[in-house]
Amino acid sequence: MTELNGPMETMKDSPNNRVLIVDGMALLFRAFYGTSYTGYIRKTKAGLPTNAVYGFIQYFFDAVQTFKPTHVICCWDMGSSTFRNESFSEYKQNRMEAPLELIPQFDLVKEVVAEMGVPNVGIVGYEADDCIGTLSAQLGTDSEVYILTGDHDMLQLITERVKVVIMKKGRSNYAVYDLETLLAEKQLTPLQVIDMKGFMGDTADNYPGVKGIGEKTALKLILEYQSIEGCLACLDQLPKSIQAKISANLDMLHLSRDLARIRLDVPISCSLTECLWNLQREAAARKFEELEFGGLVKILGEIEEVIEEAVEEEMDLFSLAVQEAAASREES
Repeated sequence: MTELNGPMETMKDSPNNRVLIVDGMALLFRAFYGTSYTGYIRKTKAGLPTNAVYGFIQYFFDAVQTFKPTHVICCWDMGSSTFRNESFSEYKQNRMEAPLELIPQFDLVKEVVAEMGVPNVGIVGYEADDCIGTLSAQLGTDSEVYILTGDHDMLQLITERVKVVIMKKGRSNYAVYDLETLLAEKQLTPLQVIDMKGFMGDTADNYPGVKGIGEKTALKLILEYQSIEGCLACLDQLPKSIQAKISANLDMLHLSRDLARIRLDVPISCSLTECLWNLQREAAARKFEELEFGGLVKILGEIEEVIEEAVEEEMDLFSLAVQEAAASREES
């Protein structure tokens, strides 16, 4: 008989793992601007800005309570220059510099995340999106994955095992996309999300797509011809004006699609063992006290209860799977 070393050890190999991959940059920026628009910036007595970190933790805990993950990872950008800038020098060059009050919080939030017991993942030369894409592909082979973000580009990462959670306005307000929801709401498959960007570009990331083709026309082309390749194969059937626009911007069409495509092969990995969600309550409490987050210290107990519930739920499912497997062997 196999001996189990407690619920946390068991859950590493449970077929019912639920991994939450957090888009750290999306949460941090949302928290900063959501709490600074009035002009007030939360700071410690020593003058260290902490409003974005405080809001980040609130968003993080809300997601944990809502989705009850067994494993958690947080992904980050590691500098503004990536391989995409090498392909297209204007990529994201329209972005403003980060506010001065936010800059010291980039490193600070990673310290807080680490103290809570959550791995920080990022690699120079790639965006957080690429780390998220790679980890979701790796972990989605044997786990249920939820990607927490505000970025609709992530919808291209949806699979049978990977869902994308879009944070909407206000706290505890999420849109959860799976393959069926994506098709019903956007009329698209994950790969078509990428092709849409190839046609229409992305003003936020500063790449143009095909000049003169916007979202409406791009969607019409995708729905009729399924893909960029399908459209190009039938180019002579398109209206003359659309033919001319595509022909004149063919290189940019392909480049824009490549810029939009989130990479799934970044040289990183994070095993289930490394990202097991086991809140380090004492370490987190010390860090919260240091940053004068008294209100957040109080809710650590609530989060622990959520973790315990998730553990019990996964243990029940695991035990059921073991019993069913044993019954199947006896029948055979």
